[in-house]
Amino acid sequence: MGILAVDRMTKTASKKLAGTTRSGLTTPGPGNKATAPDRVGGRAGPAPAMEQVRPGASATRARVALFDFDGTLSLIRSGWVDVMVPMMVEILLDLDTGESEQELTSLVQEFVWRLTGKETIYQMMEFAAHVTKRGGRALDPLEYKRMYLDRLWTKIRGRVEDLRSGHATPEQYLVPGARQLLERLKAQGLRLYLASGTDEVYMKEEARLLDVSRYFDGGVYGALDDYKSFSKKILVQRILSQTDVRGEEIVGFGDGYVEIEEVKLVGGTAVGVATREPECRAIDDWKRERLIGVGADFIVPNFLGHAELMEALFASR
Repeated sequence: MGILAVDRMTKTASKKLAGTTRSGLTTPGPGNKATAPDRVGGRAGPAPAMEQVRPGASATRARVALFDFDGTLSLIRSGWVDVMVPMMVEILLDLDTGESEQELTSLVQEFVWRLTGKETIYQMMEFAAHVTKRGGRALDPLEYKRMYLDRLWTKIRGRVEDLRSGHATPEQYLVPGARQLLERLKAQGLRLYLASGTDEVYMKEEARLLDVSRYFDGGVYGALDDYKSFSKKILVQRILSQTDVRGEEIVGFGDGYVEIEEVKLVGGTAVGVATREPECRAIDDWKRERLIGVGADFIVPNFLGHAELMEALFASR
């Protein structure tokens, strides 16, 4: 990729970012370019709901709860897809293959969302393969990842700084009802684990700023430079091999393919968080379909209905 391609991409990304507030939240669903004010507290909207997808599903025997972070609990990185997808599309357009922007956007959205929940490097690896397939000279996936993180930081910097300074409260960047659910699960006696595809050094700080680290006595885990040394699959297998917990004793919560799929593969119960960001008041139908497709037993738009959800999960406990 030449200097012209990088310059073109940077200018386009800057134009997109210029249209948001300093730390504006952006709806992450495919094709949705709407932006919304940064603050997510005090939302108005429809009443919370819970959908039980698979009749009879429950987590009565659960001893462990595994949570994804971004989009499941945290909204700090809300809108990340509106940074990653345009960046990739711009680079692919510069290869001048004759494919339209719409065609390339659909292509990129498909694999970005399919790999959501895995470490970010996997999205960059697949992207690099598409560059090579089209005759381009792909950069190392780590270089693409750094480019993406630089642009994402431009988007979320204000949010992080506001949390650090106390100008924003943790609740403003938590999915509604998240803290209450965590407290209920702890009171129920479950051991909690937090796992993310975001680099561990960043997600640990963000979890601390949101004051949720203290709930996760099982640990807080994120992506490492050696991407083969950690994944959600590895964590699930570690739980099974290093404790006396069985697969059916795990309940998972997530908004991406990976955490839902890994929990279901070992016989656990999965709650899909198909929230339409940034308001987090309604179900995102696109997310819902895909989460159900990989085995979600329950679908929620947020955790405001935590009492109803807990009753459904642990009714006979």
